[in-house]
Amino acid sequence: MMITNVAILGATGSVGGATLDVIARHPERFRVWAVTGHHQVGKLADIARVHQPQVVGVTTGQEAAFESCYGDRCAEHSRRPEVVSGTAGLEAIAACPEVDTVVAAIAGAAGLPSVASAIGAGKRVLIANKEPLVMMGGHLMSAAAEAGALVLPVDSEHNAIFQCLPTAYRNTVMGQPPQESNDTAGGRYPWNVAAVTLTASGGPFLNTPIEMLAEVTPTQAAKHPNWSMGRKISIDSATMMNKALELIEACVYFSLPPSAVQILIHPQSIVHSLVEFDDKSVLAQMAVADMRVPIANALAYPERIASGAATLDLAAIGSLDFLTPDRQRFPCLDLARVVATAGGTGPAVLNAANEVAVDEFCEGKIRFTDIVPIVEETVDRIPFSDISGVQQVLDADARARTLAKEVSSRHRL
Repeated sequence: MMITNVAILGATGSVGGATLDVIARHPERFRVWAVTGHHQVGKLADIARVHQPQVVGVTTGQEAAFESCYGDRCAEHSRRPEVVSGTAGLEAIAACPEVDTVVAAIAGAAGLPSVASAIGAGKRVLIANKEPLVMMGGHLMSAAAEAGALVLPVDSEHNAIFQCLPTAYRNTVMGQPPQESNDTAGGRYPWNVAAVTLTASGGPFLNTPIEMLAEVTPTQAAKHPNWSMGRKISIDSATMMNKALELIEACVYFSLPPSAVQILIHPQSIVHSLVEFDDKSVLAQMAVADMRVPIANALAYPERIASGAATLDLAAIGSLDFLTPDRQRFPCLDLARVVATAGGTGPAVLNAANEVAVDEFCEGKIRFTDIVPIVEETVDRIPFSDISGVQQVLDADARARTLAKEVSSRHRL
């Protein structure tokens, strides 16, 4: 069996850690060829010591700090990895000929250039950070088709949909629906798919009275009830902006219009997504809330390997609940449908404004309930345009951040 060289972009985060765990369980299949990190230089040095990658990517200016941390943790005679830095370093790792699979787990818009680089190089790209596909998914998926890249979803919801789709659908280039399907009943979408449903836990404030949401703190908002995730994505789950972005992502991955992507609150986070077919059959993927499940699925696809996750015990759980989202409590869901329908640079503007608003909330400058209004105003005030390339999207991202900061200043506490 050929060993697959894996580059993990964002190795110090929760997805990066879960990926390292899965890889460590299968040394005969995978090798950690490169890892990257941002602020947590010490943790990155620990990862490099344990997994011995060929290359380590750090934030510009952190090279000396990493070298010092690595030297403190390793014997003097041990092999030192090559250290690269900045966006250029990340792009070089993503496109490196020795790399077979790229796990894209850098949070936020910062992950876009390296994802574009990996796709352009025809890699097998496992996308855990939804922002690149939200920002310019159509463009990236077209580039994947041209370069022969295989783009696989690691987000638990999209990976669940992927697992429920017919094999023939999965074997096409994701985001590029086949010219012919086996549809003999006049279905609207390829392979008789009628709709998909993304599930959401509802976050930590699902049952909190709406009038009390203005007083919640960043610490409270970052406590996800089921998943172990980073702070930003946990707060996005509390506003359900995470699900709003996933709606846009699903449209890109599965070539569906927003009207065919539904959202359902499922507090237990056991059913991760559902696919409805034209005959009204519905397939659902279930598993414990453990990111190692979708990571293992994407790493080994089309085979299946042990993930290390616990076995799902439905009898112990007893019951599963499903609720329709309250549009007053979660207004960003309607906003996402508008933006997804408009397309172009709209999703990039939405994402950038949200990143700014969440940062402002985390810094104690605005209230939790100010996040979505700031995003809405930013989206309303910036005209969208068609996408011609990465730089145009990055420019739209920059404009949205500038305006969102201005809008946020009027909400300051």
